[in-house]
Amino acid sequence: MTARWAILGAGAISHDFANGLTHAALGHLHAVGARSAADARAFADAHGAAVAGTYDEILARDDVDAVYIGTVHTSHGDLAIAALEAGKAVLCEKPLTTTAADTDGVLAVAARTGLPLVEAFKYRFGPFPDRLRRAVADGAIGDVVEIVSTIGFTATARTGRLFDPGVAGGAILDAGCYPVSLAVGAAAWAGQPLDDARVIEAEGVIGETGVDETASAVLRLGAVTARVRTAIVEDLPRAARIVGTAGEIEIPNVWGSRQQSTDAAVLRRPDGSVEHLTAATLNPMAAEADAVIAALRDGRTEAPEMPWVQTRVIACLLEDWRRALD
Repeated sequence: MTARWAILGAGAISHDFANGLTHAALGHLHAVGARSAADARAFADAHGAAVAGTYDEILARDDVDAVYIGTVHTSHGDLAIAALEAGKAVLCEKPLTTTAADTDGVLAVAARTGLPLVEAFKYRFGPFPDRLRRAVADGAIGDVVEIVSTIGFTATARTGRLFDPGVAGGAILDAGCYPVSLAVGAAAWAGQPLDDARVIEAEGVIGETGVDETASAVLRLGAVTARVRTAIVEDLPRAARIVGTAGEIEIPNVWGSRQQSTDAAVLRRPDGSVEHLTAATLNPMAAEADAVIAALRDGRTEAPEMPWVQTRVIACLLEDWRRALD
């Protein structure tokens, strides 16, 4: 039997996750929760879920094995804790919370309950990220010294959650978490210590609504320097470059999409030789969902693709980056 998923939140990203679950091997959509029971019912009907209700009603059910949280940033932590306390595995959209302290609090509950908790950086799951991890860890480009990564888009209107400081809107938490998470991951794959990870430079623009609309930062991760940039009012490349002492890996579409994972990168060496790194694609939301259920079945609290130590470091860096712009 496949695991029974509940989705909390009836927004756009939750619809994408529901569609992704149709490609999952280990779970299926069973229930939908929202602040409004009517919204939950409409979502459930659209995706063929058997059960709908408020958040509390869904979490109280015994026929839910795992919960996906696709709500606004400021509600992630409380919903994740409630789900864990109710005995459910949790896949929570990034960022897990908006502060390092709150992130530690959620992880502590997951450790106490012994249930899986995974931060949903979908680009981490699937054949291509596995190949990228192996290339970095095996020294294909020598010692990693620099990571450069960007993500940015032009919002259609300066309204809604993205531009609302009350729900932790802004570029850093909505999009900037991606290049920060990649930098943390690549440094860890290269064997660098993360205990002294820090922001050493930061700048950005705070818009009229009070959120960061563009931002850039320089991070120090052991011996690795990472340069990251993000925006919600400007289109930026969805790309990354990992530079080592014996070559570099360029990933033109590192984040993929909600429907299809990344499949290609180019490894360039100082002698001018080029190697194309390719892999099969899949639905990354299905892959991250299956990683949660695999952990649940195995009695693990973490997925190796997104370990808790990295979630902690990412939370600290994001908080420091945002604070530097105040």
